[in-house]
Amino acid sequence: MQDRRQIVRDKVIYGGVAETGQHGTTMDCVVRNFSDQGACIELDRGTRLPDQVNLAVARKSRSYLAEVIWRQANMVGLAFRTMLFTEPPESDLGVRLRRSEKKKRELQRRIKQLLDEG
Repeated sequence: MQDRRQIVRDKVIYGGVAETGQHGTTMDCVVRNFSDQGACIELDRGTRLPDQVNLAVARKSRSYLAEVIWRQANMVGLAFRTMLFTEPPESDLGVRLRRSEKKKRELQRRIKQLLDEG
């Protein structure tokens, strides 16, 4: 495949979050290469992105409005249109992890309470 990029992208492995804009739906992804103008991301197989997404890259502390340029298997090429903000949105994984930790603390308190009563 001929590389038609104006700027060379750095090969990286960053965690990313693609927000589709459909009810705030997010999906975790891996950023495989990156420049100030675009990126290549890897998604779970069968995951489908709309033509425009918000891509948050925590390692860069940036989020971008991006347009899908190409798709191949589970890889997607993005061209950045606008940098949105410096605080990327949380991934669903982060939210679920905090919720799970809170539930664990509640259960531990309840177990302690039951042991103290018995």
